[in-house]
Amino acid sequence: MDGLCANDMRAAAALAVPFLIRIAADTRHPYRAGALAEAAAPARARYFGVASRDELLLHRTDTKGRDPYDAYGVEVTGYPAGWSVAAARAAITADIALLQPLLGAPDPSIRIRAAYTLATAADPDRAVRTSFRARLAAERDPIVCAALILATAEATRTYSHAPTIAWMREWWRDPSQAPEVRLAATVGWLCLTDEPVPDDLRAVVDDLATDERAHAMDALPWMAVAGGSGETGLHRCARKMLLLDQPDPEHCDDPWASHL
Repeated sequence: MDGLCANDMRAAAALAVPFLIRIAADTRHPYRAGALAEAAAPARARYFGVASRDELLLHRTDTKGRDPYDAYGVEVTGYPAGWSVAAARAAITADIALLQPLLGAPDPSIRIRAAYTLATAADPDRAVRTSFRARLAAERDPIVCAALILATAEATRTYSHAPTIAWMREWWRDPSQAPEVRLAATVGWLCLTDEPVPDDLRAVVDDLATDERAHAMDALPWMAVAGGSGETGLHRCARKMLLLDQPDPEHCDDPWASHL
């Protein structure tokens, strides 16, 4: 019964996305940040604990003659789980104009959640990705900048763009950037290419992925949901993407720290 209720709630949440977005856009509403967080949730599926290069930031849109949401499986209600995901993404795409101004909201948590939500929108003309880049030029909060980097990477994974992949490499190689930004760019770049991991990228992660910083970066929803078994999302991504022979820990407070 619990599983049935959870899946019914997710499907209902997908239908509620337009209403949640309007609450988030209302500057007078006391729960706008929470509404925006809920709007993003049904637009993704099977992402808790996912931290590998093959799966992180991935939208299943390679149809090859079939429904692109088939890979999400079937809910216990009997309906394809991808239906609610598709409905949520369609609603977010329809309300891009309401969401984009939230990238400049006074509250950093709203700016982060706006980027997280917009990253799931259909963006064939790259307008959403362009808005991430434009906001990044003005943003001063390093955690929000990291969110914009990951949102750009997620949008680019859906609609590949070679110049953006090259730009992502420039960001993690640039020592003038904030550590959180460089670490987000390493994750983004690794998800956008199947090239071997460069030694200088490993050095960036070894140097910057401290325990304190990893916990701070769990403010990013991508990282928060990637973690598990006591691992922060950043450390789990580092282990999955760079230490391929290490199995998932049953429980560990800081498995990456033993590598540093």
